[in-house]
Amino acid sequence: MDIKQIQELVKLINKTSIGEITIEEDGTKITIKQKKDPSQKIYTNGGGFAAAPAPAQATPPTAAPPAATAPAATPKADNLITIKSPMIGTFYRQAGPGKPIFVNVGDEVSPGKVVCIIEAMKLFNEIESEVKGKIVKVLVEDASPVEYDQPLFLVEPA
Repeated sequence: MDIKQIQELVKLINKTSIGEITIEEDGTKITIKQKKDPSQKIYTNGGGFAAAPAPAQATPPTAAPPAATAPAATPKADNLITIKSPMIGTFYRQAGPGKPIFVNVGDEVSPGKVVCIIEAMKLFNEIESEVKGKIVKVLVEDASPVEYDQPLFLVEPA
């Protein structure tokens, strides 16, 4: 199983209500679990597959006032879709100096529209949106290094 197949499985899990899936192939076992919080993990027990954890955000449940404000913000964040980096590299919002920025906050995107470029090993890879909606937030600064599966944009689906 290659990394593309694993990425597709993660996307499938995120889009459905499947809670957990385990696949065993050639002595390698992969388990993908969906949690209610925004973190997701891929576990392996060999075969050279790398773990791809998403950033986890934990809030201490001990204080009552933050717990009262969290439900108000959560429903709005639940409907947002994250466009993530498919590779490690350098994030660019425009094709070059003086060129127009691909997308800004408030811009409409549709599947196939280029939202940024990621440079990896002197190759410039256009990253396209896979969803239709409106850009709500740009999460990365221009010319910043990005990691695999790092959130780049938040999109409100149309």
